[in-house]
Amino acid sequence: MPAEEIAKLKIERTEKPAGPARRGRKLLLAAVLLLLILALGGLYAGGLLVPAVSVDVTAVSQVYPSQTLSLLNASGYIVAQRKAAVASKVTGRLIALAVEEGSRVRQGEVIARMENADVTALRDQAAANLGTARAALKQAQAEQDNARAEYERYRTLVTGGYISRSDYEVAETRHRRAVEGVTAAEAAIRAAEAALVNAEAGLDYTLIRAPFDAVVLTKNADIGDIITPLGAAANAKAAVVTIADMGSLQVEVDVSETSITSIRVGQPCDIQLDAIPDKRFRGRVHAVVPTVDRSKATVLVKVRFLDRDPRMLPDMSAKVAFLSRPLTPAELKPRLAVSRSALIAASGGSVAYRVEGNRAQRVFVRTGPALGDLVEIIAGLKAGDRIVAVPPQGLKDGARIKVAER
Repeated sequence: MPAEEIAKLKIERTEKPAGPARRGRKLLLAAVLLLLILALGGLYAGGLLVPAVSVDVTAVSQVYPSQTLSLLNASGYIVAQRKAAVASKVTGRLIALAVEEGSRVRQGEVIARMENADVTALRDQAAANLGTARAALKQAQAEQDNARAEYERYRTLVTGGYISRSDYEVAETRHRRAVEGVTAAEAAIRAAEAALVNAEAGLDYTLIRAPFDAVVLTKNADIGDIITPLGAAANAKAAVVTIADMGSLQVEVDVSETSITSIRVGQPCDIQLDAIPDKRFRGRVHAVVPTVDRSKATVLVKVRFLDRDPRMLPDMSAKVAFLSRPLTPAELKPRLAVSRSALIAASGGSVAYRVEGNRAQRVFVRTGPALGDLVEIIAGLKAGDRIVAVPPQGLKDGARIKVAER
């Protein structure tokens, strides 16, 4: 390349900015740095740059005071101690049924009727025979009166010598026969009355009555079915309905034979029904059945209800807590409680940290008496609130938290 062309190749240098322009750029850079520092300070102050604290979380729950008095717990079922499959004493066809499932019946109330034309006829025949016997008694009594009058007259006459001794003896025999006739008529009446009672009993057997006050649990037969006491005939039914006395409901639970020494008759109990979870019932041990179930190594314990509820039904599942002392009415109601470790003592009361999102909010609470390892909460929290189970030292109001994985 010629030397003159090489000389033309050179870099043009720009002129340096004037002094005021350079100072402006420095001020802009300083402003940006200041804003960045302020933003970082705000994020730190807001906790966004502070690492989240790992905590365990628990919930405020409703508990019953009986849980702290329980010596032993067992599960079982409600069982009616008086229960009957009501049937007829005679075989026949069902022609009327006056109840259904859930019907309440009183003792002696007619539940159903069976066909009774034959026994009705027998009852009418016995009643007619009784009428005939009573009429025969009246005839015998009339004959007796006549024979007595004649006998008295002949006795007077034979004393005066106006009639023969043989005529007197005939009158005397007739009188004795009339007396015996009245006796026989009276006996016939008693026999006819007994026959009528028997016929009426047979008629009453066709009326199926409730043996005690109860509620109908199941209907086992329908109109037209053949009812027989043994139920051996084809398509025959042995029972019409099954009833239970709701006043005899008890809870039957199986208790391990190794724990049975903790149970005594009369011991107070707390009963919880799965079907009625919002209510507890007082109970008392009614009986400890003196037999061990070999297959389960358990003893049957019967617990009687002290409190009743119309919603109780046979075969409902139940949980029984055997208590160290009886419950007061106030102890039957649930109370809010939390673990003692979730509370921190503070001036004027206690403090808990309620979980709201990923923050721990400081809450002042008013506490009540201890319930075992729990403490009753009177004010400040509600059921279902999630709180820090064991607040770490230095935990601040509004601090970021994360639930520890277990």
